[in-house]
Amino acid sequence: MSTNYSGVESAVWRWLDEAVIKLNLCPFAHQPRQQNKIKLVCTQAVEPDDILQHLFSELMFLQQTPATDTTLLVLTEALEDFYNYNQFLDECDRLLVNEGLVGEFQIASFHPDYQFAGTEKQDRENFTNRSPYPILHLIREQQLEDEIARYPNVELIPERNIQKLSSLNEQQMRAIFGKQFKR
Repeated sequence: MSTNYSGVESAVWRWLDEAVIKLNLCPFAHQPRQQNKIKLVCTQAVEPDDILQHLFSELMFLQQTPATDTTLLVLTEALEDFYNYNQFLDECDRLLVNEGLVGEFQIASFHPDYQFAGTEKQDRENFTNRSPYPILHLIREQQLEDEIARYPNVELIPERNIQKLSSLNEQQMRAIFGKQFKR
């Protein structure tokens, strides 16, 4: 029986379009989105080994499919607790090492409760990595390096993002981030 993920997919695409691209939180996301080179995959996997198997399958897909720039692996039923999600990222990194994929791929992380160390839960900078569901973003490392080399002052992106989010009022934040933005 196939699961209908249309609501999940809609929420993730909306977040990508309204937060990541429209706010330019990632200056490298617009072109692949416009060119339909982003693969969005949902999984109901809950057990760590099952998630890792799905992650590995998606990494192999990317390795064999140069026409796809990147994959968003959406965890619809797992790792809802940010601490557990954050700990699981170590397992993802081990997978890259064990499969000899370090230097070829990296994994960026997004979560509904994302919180950088040393911040308060509702600090605006946390919203740079807040998404409607836990997401593992699979990135081709060479492609990212090429983009970074062409982008001026790439080191200023985090600061610019914090300033952008800080300039939004509460109504704008709620419109973009919905239930994740609570005051």
